[in-house]
Amino acid sequence: MSSIIAVGGGSIDSGETLPIDREIVKETEKNNPEALFIPTASEDSEGYIEAFHETYGDRLGCETKALKLTKENYTEKKIEEKITSADLLYVGGGNTRGMIEIWKEKKVDKYLRKAYENGTVMSGLSAGAICWFEYGHSDSESYEQDGEWNFIRVEGLNFVENVLFCPHYHQENREASFEEMMRENPGKTGLAVDNNAAVKVMDEELKILKSKEDAKAYIGEIVEGDFKLRKLSEGEKYPVKEL
Repeated sequence: MSSIIAVGGGSIDSGETLPIDREIVKETEKNNPEALFIPTASEDSEGYIEAFHETYGDRLGCETKALKLTKENYTEKKIEEKITSADLLYVGGGNTRGMIEIWKEKKVDKYLRKAYENGTVMSGLSAGAICWFEYGHSDSESYEQDGEWNFIRVEGLNFVENVLFCPHYHQENREASFEEMMRENPGKTGLAVDNNAAVKVMDEELKILKSKEDAKAYIGEIVEGDFKLRKLSEGEKYPVKEL
């Protein structure tokens, strides 16, 4: 039984997302699960790795490890071993497009798919949330060039098909850009998720999780040429096939 918990944003080191992080660990149904952090999108930021160890290790009781793909050289066999032996995988935020490129080069995507199909809990924040869906609304250009940049559509791993995921929804005027991107992709369903909120996808259903009461998540779609946005209600489940 596979599940994905995609977090819209928030600070892991300050404890902002702790209630969601606790749900991610609970999803493994183990007392001391092995949690693998994949911080590729942040170029393996040491501060980010330390924050993960403190939150998932010290506070939540996991055995934590990190897969540092930009700073260490692993054999393909070692990459497979680290990914497929974990009970949960958490992907950090940062440059989504750059992360996916590295993953494909090193065949990480292949072993993430294998882990997902074997029931590993898949999770992550921002770039680490986008990656599980077919497409994402991304700020990758802000990491790749100086000066002006635009939000772009990036390809994810497509574990959840036909969905365009937007993290940090009420930040940096993403609302207008997300609507525009949805209009450019009228056959897709949008998921727009605030900081301190997450969507859990499991058994072909999704529901919202929160670490702050005012955080929200939405389903966006184009209906007869109009952009429609409906808020996910806490506690309710929504059939993924109907998205």
